[in-house]
Amino acid sequence: MNVKKTLKKAIRYAIGLAMDLAIKTRLGRYFFEQLLSTALSRTVSIQYNGINLTFAVPNSMNHFRVETFSTKEPETLEWIDRMERGSVIWDIGANVGLYSCYAAKGRNCTVMAFEPSVFNLELLARNIFLNDLTDKVIMVPIPLSDRLTVSTLNMSMTDWGGAMSTFGKEYSYDAKPLVKVFEFRTLGLSMDDAVARLDIAQPDYIKMDVDGIEHLILKGGLLVLSKVRGVLIEINEEFTEQSVDSFKYLSEAGLELVEKRHSEMFTGFPVFNQIWRRTGSV
Repeated sequence: MNVKKTLKKAIRYAIGLAMDLAIKTRLGRYFFEQLLSTALSRTVSIQYNGINLTFAVPNSMNHFRVETFSTKEPETLEWIDRMERGSVIWDIGANVGLYSCYAAKGRNCTVMAFEPSVFNLELLARNIFLNDLTDKVIMVPIPLSDRLTVSTLNMSMTDWGGAMSTFGKEYSYDAKPLVKVFEFRTLGLSMDDAVARLDIAQPDYIKMDVDGIEHLILKGGLLVLSKVRGVLIEINEEFTEQSVDSFKYLSEAGLELVEKRHSEMFTGFPVFNQIWRRTGSV
């Protein structure tokens, strides 16, 4: 494994060096621009449950996301399939919008896609456009937190489709220190602020995957949570503060935990998608 990582690092360094040299010439800059344009224009179309979707795939990470669309989080797709048509869903940590697009196209949902990564926003916009969902999926390029604040979005990668970033904290999904490669200051707000200050529609459902600060976002959304029908949230059971606090806020909001699952590809991994619903609902 160490040999493979060393080899990848050496290859990445060599490619980077070659690109640095190439862009110093007019021909090199033209060649690089054509490569970039070609990468951004690549798309892959898939069909799931009778729904046709098309996604931009400029790199291997996005190829993987699309190739594993039906197998990486089958519980998320099943949860979306059970929603009432025309529901309002907040996709908090939308990434490049695979589930946002599926909910909008498959269930005619209005989706508020919260995604603060400047590297993911371009692909999120492209995917919304490619699927003719401009009127159904609204991009919200603001991180959510427990309160209205200005803080730092700390990022562990800058790839298109990358994850593992956190707003206002310097730990990752497992409570360990985040290995930061990029950061920028931005405005963050709570779920309750999003409704009260920005007049964003109250959600019927919330999907949340933000790699570590789920409990803080829940803390800042107690009024919103008191009205939702259901929540799907990614929880690391070994991250005690996240797990315990999230359970507390969701339970106090009148929701009950009905299921927790993850794909077979994550066997042995302590992170699960928890599915919560309004107590007494079907």
